[in-house]
Amino acid sequence: MQTDTGITGIVQVALTVHDLDRATAFYRDTLGLRHLFSSNGMSFFDCGGVRLMLGLAEPGRPDHFSSIVYLRAPQIEQMAERLQARQVHFEQPLGMVAKLPHCEVWMALFRDSEGNLLGLMCER
Repeated sequence: MQTDTGITGIVQVALTVHDLDRATAFYRDTLGLRHLFSSNGMSFFDCGGVRLMLGLAEPGRPDHFSSIVYLRAPQIEQMAERLQARQVHFEQPLGMVAKLPHCEVWMALFRDSEGNLLGLMCER
């Protein structure tokens, strides 16, 4: 869908990390995202057609800041169980957070290996 600004969607989300190797392993091995490539202190993943970039903080810039990245998980119960089996601790356990006229919104919140807050989300 194109808006009047010409923006049609999100191409890439960037997260700052402290330990790129550890973060790459978390997103690849724990979350199961497809690793695209690594280059110049950055690691890139495919997340349903949106690139996720992990990068080290630039010198002189804050070393940690984050938005919450919500990951679409149609089979949210199974994904939450899989992550718990991989030792991921949920700060907000899986539950319905909103009942809208057309669907229910289910969510669970957890942190990655670098302390960034992530959410699993499913609309039913």
